Amino acid sequence: MKVFIFPGQGSQQRGMGGPLFDEFPELTEAASDLLGYSIKALCLDDPDGLLDQTRYTQPAIYVVNALAYFQRLRDGAQADGFAGHSLGEFNALLAAQCFDFAEGLRLVQRRAELMSQVSGGDGGMAAIMNLRRHTLVELLQAQQADGVDLAIHNAPLQSVIAGPKAELARLESAVEAAGGMLYPLNTSGAFHSRYMQPIADAFRAYLQGLELAPPNKPVIANVSAQPYSQEAIADHLVQQLTHPVQWCESIQYLLAQGEVQFEEVGHGEVLTKLVEKIRAGSRPPVPGVAVSPGGAAPGPREAVLHSAIEQVAQWNARHPAGTRVRSLRVDGELLTRSTALVLLGHRAAVYLQGHNGYFALDEIQAL
Repeated sequence: MKVFIFPGQGSQQRGMGGPLFDEFPELTEAASDLLGYSIKALCLDDPDGLLDQTRYTQPAIYVVNALAYFQRLRDGAQADGFAGHSLGEFNALLAAQCFDFAEGLRLVQRRAELMSQVSGGDGGMAAIMNLRRHTLVELLQAQQADGVDLAIHNAPLQSVIAGPKAELARLESAVEAAGGMLYPLNTSGAFHSRYMQPIADAFRAYLQGLELAPPNKPVIANVSAQPYSQEAIADHLVQQLTHPVQWCESIQYLLAQGEVQFEEVGHGEVLTKLVEKIRAGSRPPVPGVAVSPGGAAPGPREAVLHSAIEQVAQWNARHPAGTRVRSLRVDGELLTRSTALVLLGHRAAVYLQGHNGYFALDEIQAL
C-alpha cells in the first residue's frame, strides 16, 4: 500500500515550490488571482517577509503541496490513501477529490484568516522531546498546568503543547527533571487547543455553505486517526482547530494495515523523518554518534546526526550566546540567546532572542 503524506505549517521556507509554478502556470495564476497577491513571488522570494505569517503561510503551503501532487499525477504516480499533518490534511482531501483546487484554497484562506485573528496574543506552543504521551499528560496534571493542552502528538517521544507562554515557560524545569526537553516554538498562537474555540464556530458556518464530496480513497483524519467518512469531513476540519493532531496514531493505524510505503508530497522531509521515528519506536536522541553493530559504517541517520554534531561544535567554538547574526528568514540584526545544539535529533540550531524559537544554523550568518 502506498500513502501520500502532506506537510503542514512549519514546512515553509523561502524558495519552496521551485519550478512547480512554471510547470503549472494556469493553477499558479488562478491561485494568485484568488489570493490577491503573487503566490510565486511569496514562495520563491518572500520580498515582504510575510511567508512566516499564518495568513500567508497556510495558502502558500497548500498551493505548493497541491502542485507537487499534480506533478506526481502527471508523472503517473498513484496512491492508495492519503494523510496530511494539520494544514496538510486539506491537501489529502483535495487528493481524494473532496473538493477542487480552488475550493480547497478558499477553505485554507478562510482558515488562515480566522487563525490570524487569534494570533499575536500571549498564546504559544512548545515541543516536548523524550517523554511519552502518557508521561507528559501526567506531568501536566502534577504541575497543575490547567491552561496547557496537548496540541500535537508527532511521534512516540515527540509532542507539542499549547497554552499561555508564561505557563509553558514554567514547565521547562519539570520537563527536564522528568528526562525530557522543552523547546519553545516560533508560532503566532496556541494552535490545536481550546484557545482556537473563538474561531471554530465561524469556520463551521463557512463549511456549512459547501458541498464536500466523499473521499474516493481513504484519508486518515488528524482528530480521530481513522479514515474519514463523508459525513464527518466538516466536523473533523472544525475539531482540528481545537483538538490535538494525532499524527503518531495516524501513522500507527496505517502501519497496522500491512506493508506501507509513505511518500511525502510537498516541501521538505519533516513527515518522512517522523514516520521513521514512529516505525523505530522513536528511541531517545543519543548524546554522540551511534555506532553500527560490528563496527560497520554508520547509516544515513547516524551520518546526519554526526554532521549536525560537528556543525554545532564548530559554531560553539567561535560564537558564544549573544552573537550578532543575520537570518535568511528575518530582516535586520538579531542576537543569539543560547549556544547551538542538535534539535530533534538531526538539526543544528540556535535560539534567537525576540523570536521565541530555534533557527537552523544553515539559516543564519554571524556578523
